[in-house]
Amino acid sequence: MKHYLTTDDIDSVPKIIEEAIALKKDPYQAEQLGKRKTLGMLFFNSSLRTRLSTQKAAMQLGMQVMVMNFSGEAWSLEFEDGSVMNGSTSEHIREAAAVISQYCDIIAVRAFPTLTDKDKDEEEYVLKSFQKYASVPIVNMESATAHPLQALTDAITITELKTRKKPKVVLSWAPHPKALPHAVANSFTSMMQKMDVEFVITHPVGYELNPEVTGDTPIVYDQDEALKDADFVYVKNWSSYKDYGKVLHSDPAWRISQDKMALTNNGKFMHCLPVRRNVIVDDAVLDSPQSVVIQQANNRTFAAQVVLKQILESL
Repeated sequence: MKHYLTTDDIDSVPKIIEEAIALKKDPYQAEQLGKRKTLGMLFFNSSLRTRLSTQKAAMQLGMQVMVMNFSGEAWSLEFEDGSVMNGSTSEHIREAAAVISQYCDIIAVRAFPTLTDKDKDEEEYVLKSFQKYASVPIVNMESATAHPLQALTDAITITELKTRKKPKVVLSWAPHPKALPHAVANSFTSMMQKMDVEFVITHPVGYELNPEVTGDTPIVYDQDEALKDADFVYVKNWSSYKDYGKVLHSDPAWRISQDKMALTNNGKFMHCLPVRRNVIVDDAVLDSPQSVVIQQANNRTFAAQVVLKQILESL
């Protein structure tokens, strides 16, 4: 693996899941692989699980880790080529990426979308600029349109917990007071399309994801109908894609309750976290045995670790 920018960078989903589960059983088995190697983690947005799990993953591989928050610690970066830098930006990505590449063997980047300029967001200008101007591998810790580390985490979790060969997996929209990105939903959809599952997406009319992402995945606008006999219920809010970045409505009827979970095949409740209690999901569900969000969060470490391991092996 040369980079990990999207789920398409995975050669074999079953094999990488198997390797991640093996690392979970013996986290320090490849500790010598990353010895005297450095991971640079660059954050343009907030993080809890991504930062800590990726840092732990690198440490379990024997790597050293450097972390920088661009929101307050670094010079403001310019990403446009040919720009006259007489405004608020202090350093161009050309120099920044080249310099960081001299300090680090792998660079991991987290940068959210604007949710105002669809074309700019879909260009993935932050992530792709690092890929263009850095001389070392790049790992996506969530970008404008994708969160492949989370998607790999989810695939590991489903594989560990499934009770039948081809489980039914439902991705359900849920209400939220803020406009949220499409990255988690996009990457989860792309990952499920690569797995042997019965995959369904449910959301209100108007919240369709990018059709290039969903492809021929069934979309059901009746949440109760979609949840019937589901083995896994993955819940996430996202803003409108067509009316880009807008909250069309926050219908509380789409919140996940015990009654909704009763429609499933004793389904497992999944969420990437953080989650707004009693907005996205009721306390009664989140605190029940059906909720696997903590195990899911734990698997973030091993998703990151297997990706870093495969990149280290290619250096």
